[in-house]
Amino acid sequence: MEQAAVLRELVNSRDVPADMATRGRIVLWSSEGRRRKDIAELLGVSLPTVDRWKRRYAEFGLAGLEGDRPGGAREQVPARVRARVIALTRMTPPDGTGLSHWSTRELAKYLKQVENITVSWHYVARIWREESLKPHRSGTFKLSKDPAFAEKVADVIGLYLAPPGGAVVLSIDEKTQIQALDRTQPVLPVAFAVSEQRTADYLRHGTTNLFAALNVTTGEVLGECRPTRNGKDFLAFLKKAVKPHAGKDIHVVLDNLSTHTTPEVKEWLAKNPHVHFHFTPVGSSWLNQIEIWFGILTRQSIRRGTFASVNVLIKQIRDYINSWNTTAKPFTWTATAGEVLAKVRLVATNVKKLVNNNSN
Repeated sequence: MEQAAVLRELVNSRDVPADMATRGRIVLWSSEGRRRKDIAELLGVSLPTVDRWKRRYAEFGLAGLEGDRPGGAREQVPARVRARVIALTRMTPPDGTGLSHWSTRELAKYLKQVENITVSWHYVARIWREESLKPHRSGTFKLSKDPAFAEKVADVIGLYLAPPGGAVVLSIDEKTQIQALDRTQPVLPVAFAVSEQRTADYLRHGTTNLFAALNVTTGEVLGECRPTRNGKDFLAFLKKAVKPHAGKDIHVVLDNLSTHTTPEVKEWLAKNPHVHFHFTPVGSSWLNQIEIWFGILTRQSIRRGTFASVNVLIKQIRDYINSWNTTAKPFTWTATAGEVLAKVRLVATNVKKLVNNNSN
């Protein structure tokens, strides 16, 4: 019984090569009383193959299933092959392959066809796990060209890490054109062993624009949906956002949209000197904490939602904001201005090197 359990674990393991799993099934099914003819047909092998691996297992145990040398140690892959797998993984696939990124099978095939190196895709997958390599994943980046980038970064992060005593810091922005998408068929709810399922087809019922203000100190969010987004809409929401904090200095972090600097907005700021604007660098809205909250809202409430109308969508957003505020907590900002600037300089240097290498 113990041997059968070991064999079952072997044949069901993702880390075991397919050929060894087949050998394990031969032995396991034979021990369960299946006919050798049936085993051969099910696995697509010959009768002598069935007999061979049964005999090898009987003589040498699990070691006999590992290779052509009974009981011998498995041949080690040379270190240079491992190094080559790692090096190729960290590079874009060569021109002519038509690949945008490597998969374990494509990398193993490339090594065999081009460099005459034979390794299994299982081996490549193991190297990727050991080295934490994930070529199937990709990220995004954008380098700001704002000449006052460093000053603005220091200004905004300074508000996060050391807000002025007694002052309120609000992070404000708009999430525009949120679509009220309705599926053409009912969503199938979560059931036993089955995840929620939905059709890929949908109907559009219009859009709304969400104006939101995050209190950096408390984590509470004030939100309002409007059909349009212009300077007038922004000023109306701004007045609503600062009203609860009358008598206090208010620092507002926002990006460089033209709707934030209309003549009407500037005139209102002149009449309300206790409100101070702090602009993120051009192309760096990621520095605005409300963007973090927008991402959470999208993942938890909007992306998988089904909305029969814009009003249904707006109600969903309102409900989410109300629920959020019942247990609101501020985001913990840990990166200093120096750390952010150092990382940006490193990325800029790497991009410059890449551009220079490609041009040579």
